[in-house]
Amino acid sequence: MKGGFFVTGTDTNVGKTWTTIALMRRLQIQGLRVVGMKPVAAGCERQDDILKNSDALLMQQYASLPLEYQQINPYAFEAAISPHLACGDVEVSVDVIADAFIRLQQLADVVIVEGAGGWYSPLSNVLDNSGLAQALHLPVVLVVGIKLGCINHARLTISAIRQAGLSCAGWVAVQIDPAMPGFDGNLAFLSEAIDAPLLGVLPFLAAPDFELLAMSLSLSNWQKFDVHQKK
Repeated sequence: MKGGFFVTGTDTNVGKTWTTIALMRRLQIQGLRVVGMKPVAAGCERQDDILKNSDALLMQQYASLPLEYQQINPYAFEAAISPHLACGDVEVSVDVIADAFIRLQQLADVVIVEGAGGWYSPLSNVLDNSGLAQALHLPVVLVVGIKLGCINHARLTISAIRQAGLSCAGWVAVQIDPAMPGFDGNLAFLSEAIDAPLLGVLPFLAAPDFELLAMSLSLSNWQKFDVHQKK
């Protein structure tokens, strides 16, 4: 049975993409074939007559096997605004995304799907990240950017994931502000408040080092859930 995860965040710009690539690399180190997927992306630039997103390009680069760009990012929009506005008159079909996901599952052991924005952020006028994760039947990895307000955001998001009938496979803390006072205290509180394993703490980096970030994820915590979880 093929496995997969849905990566969501407490907000936008909290480290979802770096976490996704780190997860990919960590699982690849364990000998698994892993690919990433960014179903809907806004803020894309035209390359070779195709709109491409920088996050999706990273997933393409770090995939365990060569993939066409559109396999990773079925819906790419140019405007750097919320996808439900950037899509214009384009209908974002959950069936199209699900079909693309299934095709990737047939090629890899694990497919890691990264949402856009937070859990309830819209991907179109009729679809949000929560609805997409439910349609794909995926356990969720929550990325928490440690900053003022993150405790409330994290607890609300965990509650919403549970209400959607999905499991939280774990959460990742990201140090997005190297000078934040009370970082350790906030991390300790969240570790007690979130009923899911802490998979690791990604340190603040000015530029990504995905090998370092991958090794910041805990092997012992990975063993608490099954990457081949049945859909």
